[in-house]
Amino acid sequence: MTNQEYNVLVKSKSPNSKLGVNMLKAFLIGGLICAFGQVLLLLYSSAGAEEKTASTLVSVTLIFLSVVLTGLGLYYKIAKHGGAGTLVPITGFANAVASPAIEYKSEGQILGVGAKMFTIAGPVIVFGVMASVLYGVILWVWQMLV
Repeated sequence: MTNQEYNVLVKSKSPNSKLGVNMLKAFLIGGLICAFGQVLLLLYSSAGAEEKTASTLVSVTLIFLSVVLTGLGLYYKIAKHGGAGTLVPITGFANAVASPAIEYKSEGQILGVGAKMFTIAGPVIVFGVMASVLYGVILWVWQMLV
């Protein structure tokens, strides 16, 4: 079987992607997560928290809920329908840390949870920090020249 024949076979057996519907679902789920975050911000602010404190409380609440939903197996069900919409940075990151920790808990606290917790999120942290340092250096040099 040639590569071209194989590609035709794969295309005939693969389900068609409903790109428009998937994009709409991702938009709606991501929007709902963000809207929920805004509702939390308003609730914390109306309860008397200062803006910075309320923002921190929203982040902590969203992280907590993401980890709980991941632990209960519900985050996966939401992600199944919401796709990329569930990757709203803070909830997606919390899920990326919690999922491997839960998956490898049977291997123990150190070699399972501790060693595997950042297998997905670790590269994001490393490249995020490296990119921020690079951007900071570029900004610093730019300000020195201008």
